[in-house]
Amino acid sequence: MSTVSQPFGLRPAFSPSGTIRPTAYSIATGYGANILQSQPVKIGADGTVEAAAIGERLIGSFQGVEFTDSDGRRRVSNKWTASTAATEIVAYVTLDPSVVYEIQASGTIAVTDIGSQADFGTITAGSATTGLSAVVLNASTLTNSGNAALRIVGLSPGPDNAFGDNFTIVEVQVSEHQNVADRAAY
Repeated sequence: MSTVSQPFGLRPAFSPSGTIRPTAYSIATGYGANILQSQPVKIGADGTVEAAAIGERLIGSFQGVEFTDSDGRRRVSNKWTASTAATEIVAYVTLDPSVVYEIQASGTIAVTDIGSQADFGTITAGSATTGLSAVVLNASTLTNSGNAALRIVGLSPGPDNAFGDNFTIVEVQVSEHQNVADRAAY
């Protein structure tokens, strides 16, 4: 059973089109917030990738970055460290609105919650050391009226994970995608 809270962010699981292809964008040099692998991201007003906040529309999740640092060395990382000064920055993010993600809920999810929507909880949670996000699906925000970031589409297959567990791991799609009109709950 998923009885232990061990969140891992908004992790891409599969795409109905067959392949998850991260899309290359940029991050503004000196951008002032950490962005961790599998953290929800958005496209900012200047066209660069930024960390999304709870309640904001998003495009998907951050998958990594490569850049040239101030010493002229090419770096590859699963995280963007706040205020990094760099050039030739390439950020990889999931963009396809049909991608299905896995995410751990902050509480119990029932089979009857398939089709419901929910927002994130602690969207910036994670480890700057490992570079991994600890974003969760906020189970207390479940709604059937829409206006939430993610739509539950199923249970994540795997051992010791079932509907009704204390910290259910579910499959979701982005319901408030920046490039697509909102997808209302069933």
